[in-house]
Amino acid sequence: MTILQNVDPVYMLQPLIVIGFSIGTILYWHRKEPITKYVLGFSLLAYGGAVVAKVAFQYLTAPTFLSLSQGSLWLLGLYLGLQTVFFEVGGAFLVARFAVSRRWMKKSDGVGYGLGLAFWENGVLLGATSLLSLIFYSITISDGGVAAENLYSLLSGSQPQLFYAPLQALPFIAWGILERISSLMAHLSWGHLCVKSAVTRRKKYLFLALPMGLIDFLVPFAATMPTSLFEIIVFMLASLCVLATVYATRK
Repeated sequence: MTILQNVDPVYMLQPLIVIGFSIGTILYWHRKEPITKYVLGFSLLAYGGAVVAKVAFQYLTAPTFLSLSQGSLWLLGLYLGLQTVFFEVGGAFLVARFAVSRRWMKKSDGVGYGLGLAFWENGVLLGATSLLSLIFYSITISDGGVAAENLYSLLSGSQPQLFYAPLQALPFIAWGILERISSLMAHLSWGHLCVKSAVTRRKKYLFLALPMGLIDFLVPFAATMPTSLFEIIVFMLASLCVLATVYATRK
């Protein structure tokens, strides 16, 4: 029987750390400003609705778009970025506006709402599912047999880094964690601004939040540049989102 190399357990550090800081930031802020079940519930509604809307939109438009764009990364970036602008940021505002109108959310819930959006993406959709996938890969390969050989063949072709030695794997893990931190910063920023706009009825906060969704414009370019450069650029843009939010809401 062929002995297959298994996924290195060190890769489980990334989802565990991401889940940890996703929950940790919510618990930390909850001690300063209680995050109610309504805030978490509406952030789930906003993020979950955006995911469903993106999936449906891409199902209906992706074949035609890919045919017309002829592989242009710039057009693909706009295609993805504008979806985040309208479905994630715009959707977050509509949900916040509804919640505020029903007095289920107030001005001080902005940070909690943004952290909730980040939690559902990083802690649940990507963090928890990634951890469960890695556990499944490890168990399946360790059991051996045809299923293990097929899975190993698939992973070694699509995700060869999963079988790197720990020292080789650590940079990939570190950059992956930084990407999730950037995601947290971006979601926190536009979530806070959406609540601020809904409460004050000032569109300037919404107009500041909407362009932040264009951070996903960079997604198609990830494979065209070094991972370190890509993640640093994304982190810098997310930092600008935070700085702009702090400046706009400083009073």
